[in-house]
Amino acid sequence: MLVACERDEADSSKPGAEAASTARPAPAPATSALPYDTPRLLFLPDAGDLAPPEAPFEELLPKAPVIGRCPADMVEINHRFCIDRYESSLRDTAQQRTISPYYHPEHGQLAATHRRWRAAAARSSTRLGRSLAVPEPPAYQVEEAFDIRATSERGVTPNGYLNLERATRACKNAGKRLCTRDEWVLACRGERARKFPYGDAYVAGRCNVFREAHPAVLLHGDASINHLDPRLNLTQDHGRPLLRRTGETSECRSEWGSDAVYDMVGNLDEWVDDPEGTFVGGFFARATKEGCDAAIQSHPAEYFDYSLGTRCCAD
Repeated sequence: MLVACERDEADSSKPGAEAASTARPAPAPATSALPYDTPRLLFLPDAGDLAPPEAPFEELLPKAPVIGRCPADMVEINHRFCIDRYESSLRDTAQQRTISPYYHPEHGQLAATHRRWRAAAARSSTRLGRSLAVPEPPAYQVEEAFDIRATSERGVTPNGYLNLERATRACKNAGKRLCTRDEWVLACRGERARKFPYGDAYVAGRCNVFREAHPAVLLHGDASINHLDPRLNLTQDHGRPLLRRTGETSECRSEWGSDAVYDMVGNLDEWVDDPEGTFVGGFFARATKEGCDAAIQSHPAEYFDYSLGTRCCAD
């Protein structure tokens, strides 16, 4: 279910906002300017999933190997293609500096979001919202333009707040590309072709999905607002982080031979290569038991929020 409403309280006073919220926006071209307010389509954590791909799983299997060994940070999928072992974390292309995972990785948007929440955090509606500090991005990200490159690393916070254009660019700058949905599903199911990375039936806690707490409720008392707050992925549930570090959920592994791909279900939703705007897998607070088939579609290409990341593929 796609819910049309305001994602960020700052937008609710704009003329025509109510009318705009009922219309389905067309995907924006990759070269369009990024909005410094917020897109209006909202995906709530109890939203329904898309149906799985229509083709039987057997038809998704590669017919013959076409490549050799994958790079060290990727896993070879049935000798056909490579996929990142972990969800993407980002570095800048100039000096390989770490990109903050708590902001959209574009200078103008990041600076605007940082200014807003430094001023607004103290007025949050919950005690946690008023007390949790706003993370400081590296100074260079606030002061200058930068470009991004995706990396696949264990034990780091993956980057959320990605739109489709940024996800595509990060993979391209790493010499990779976004995965197609069929590739992503194939990799997620593992060599035993299971619905979940760990088996055929949902088991609570095996992957970081369907968590009881929602970060916007913890900070703002409402799951439908303030989805650009840079503190959302810093929240905890009973002392445990809602967003986990890459590879930390060790049982959530899609096995391929002696190797595995981690966190393909849960942690962050992941963009795939689809101009209609599709992300897959489910994020930590999404109420889904669809495993590798979980997907949300028809978001505009400029859409982003705290729950959206990616990982890359290569031929």
